[in-house]
Amino acid sequence: MANGRPEEAAERITEIRRAFENAQWLYRNPGDLVVYGRTALIIGADPKDVLDRVFAIAQKADPKLRDVYLARGELALEKHDFALAAKAYEEGLKVLPDDPDLLSGRALAYAEGDRSVAMASLAAARKQNPRHVPTLLQFVDHQIDGEAFDEATKTLDEIIAINPVHPEAWAYRSVIAHLKNDPVAEKFARDRALGVWSGNPKVDYLIGKKLSAKYRFAEGAAAQRRAIALDPNFIPAAGRLASDLLRLGEDLEGWALAQSVHERDEYDVEAFNLVTLRDTMAKYAALQNDDFVIRMAAPEVAVYGPRVLALLRKAKDTLVPKYGVELAKPTTVEIFADQRDFAVRTFGLPDVSGFLGVCFGRVVTANSPATSSSATNWESVLWHEFCHVVTLQMTKNKMPRWLSEGISVYEERQANPAWGMRIDAQYREMLLGEDLVPVGKMSAAFLTPKSPRHLQFAYLQSSLVVEYIVANHGLDKIRAVLRELREGTEINAALEKHVAPLAELEEKFARYAKEQAENFAKGMDWEKPDPELLLPAGALELAAWERKHPDNYHVLRLRAQRAMQDQKWAEAKVPLLRLVELYPGQKGGDSAYRSLVSAHRALGESAAEASALRRWAEVDDEATEAYLRLMEIGTAENDWAAVVLNAERYLAVNPLVPVPYRFLAQASTAKDDVSTAVVALRTLIQLDVPERADAHYQLARLLHRRGEVPEARRQLLLALEETPRYREALQLLLELNRPAAEAAPAKKTE
Repeated sequence: MANGRPEEAAERITEIRRAFENAQWLYRNPGDLVVYGRTALIIGADPKDVLDRVFAIAQKADPKLRDVYLARGELALEKHDFALAAKAYEEGLKVLPDDPDLLSGRALAYAEGDRSVAMASLAAARKQNPRHVPTLLQFVDHQIDGEAFDEATKTLDEIIAINPVHPEAWAYRSVIAHLKNDPVAEKFARDRALGVWSGNPKVDYLIGKKLSAKYRFAEGAAAQRRAIALDPNFIPAAGRLASDLLRLGEDLEGWALAQSVHERDEYDVEAFNLVTLRDTMAKYAALQNDDFVIRMAAPEVAVYGPRVLALLRKAKDTLVPKYGVELAKPTTVEIFADQRDFAVRTFGLPDVSGFLGVCFGRVVTANSPATSSSATNWESVLWHEFCHVVTLQMTKNKMPRWLSEGISVYEERQANPAWGMRIDAQYREMLLGEDLVPVGKMSAAFLTPKSPRHLQFAYLQSSLVVEYIVANHGLDKIRAVLRELREGTEINAALEKHVAPLAELEEKFARYAKEQAENFAKGMDWEKPDPELLLPAGALELAAWERKHPDNYHVLRLRAQRAMQDQKWAEAKVPLLRLVELYPGQKGGDSAYRSLVSAHRALGESAAEASALRRWAEVDDEATEAYLRLMEIGTAENDWAAVVLNAERYLAVNPLVPVPYRFLAQASTAKDDVSTAVVALRTLIQLDVPERADAHYQLARLLHRRGEVPEARRQLLLALEETPRYREALQLLLELNRPAAEAAPAKKTE
């Protein structure tokens, strides 16, 4: 079939089937069983039956038969069951550790989950056979991911030298030509890919799959439609098209197609996951206006859905005119209360973690604050993702990941100084060391980071590139680059055209980045002491070293940590105060502010504690403990503006707990901001707090003040339903039920 003779292939399949049906006893050797199993799968046999009743028997009879492991692995990969595929290849490699086909297969199994294992497997396969085409094709795939198109082309040259008519090699050439905006070369390569067999659906399937991996979902979907037109029964193309449509916001067709794929192939894991998710999302609630459709779990939308909508309106009003883009309407934002549901909607698989939100262009998916085990500012996440909406639509998704992420992180910082990534002690060291990536190779920094920290560093560096261009060339240049990308120009060419020659840009940016790092906490001594000095035995030497380095970051932290551990609060204050004086922008779990606040509080230094808390809250957008304490202090001092400010800060991190709403209701009532207080009390009731009766009563008082007597009466009845002997509620209800002429004026709520 791969050689373009489908009729002959069908005849051979029929012959194999008849041979087994007529004389099974003649074909019981393991190799024949594998051939029979593969044939059975082609003609529609149940995959589980083939695994259990054919491949398992063959493997038991001959554990060293490589074909059985390959057949099992290929079947699992086809069904998107990567764990099962990995198991098959791993079992095969135990008996055939140097087999390049098994090594290459293992690389495919791990490509989506553990790239380091995948790349190690590919390297091992290439070592065993430098001309192994499946391995070389995977290298091409990764090179395209990293936009190393010249390297990918060289690898394809190697493959074509081995097999001049290899369909996948020419399909990849077509992808590269498409991404380089060369339609003539694109068509030529696709024609060559289809040259052996013009009806081969795998060509357009591969082209579309790779384009979608580059976030070109519309082009990817078009390619899958071409594949389906060639072979309506080619299920992989239908499955990929379903995913593309859902990412394009074409939900009606996308969900229907996912259901169709599941019905045609119940073992396709990705289709099963999508169909299951659709049933879950059918229970979601929606908020919408002309610009946005927001889908959330019903209990959550009632609590903070309006906050989401208000934030997105603000982001739209800020970013759309700033970048001069006209957005397709509406933008869909889906917020998932279960991280596995988010992963399925975003990646097709439930076990992908590490992402807070993802934008496809018109569709944004995000994790609910309920899914996070640590504090995360959901407002900054949604602002970041909506910026992707702007830049991806402005470029028709024709932009590299590094620039898209760089603009989004930059715009976070523009929106709120406490948001977004900033240089910290570790990033300072990386910027001044050997970790800075040349601007022309930024895409690879996201694809092949040395560690999770290096991936995060790539986000920071990309935002610094944007910051540098805006500061030195103006935002107009960023907009011009985005417009150029929309026309299909390659990123480095666009930068050269509108900003500066690439070599000059790289040199000047590197200088800028290092200057930023050197100016960071400039008065701090960053030299690292010998690790042996930090051990108890090195105390004397450390003291001598410290006298020469009184403002050393590492020593100040060590002194503070030891004093805090020994509860020597006054002693701890000295290095902590110096740390926050020299490095005032500290945030995160190891911020010196946290310990400083604890020391002040332990010493009863209320004013100093409040001052440290305020400074901490200004620079850290996820410091919920600081916000809570400031709400308590503000309430005690009747500083209602401070209470409102910190309640809002808290809600930007976790809108699903009652505490900030209690403070917000109290402060807003005291400020005579009835509307805000009403919303806060209604939200408290939605959260099913123990003090529901009091919340209903307080809400009734506010509604009475606003003249909404019927609703106030309803709230009082709800309060009395919770607590039948609630005297104040009974009294107010009686007052509301009196004739208007007899009713006393409503008292102002204290």
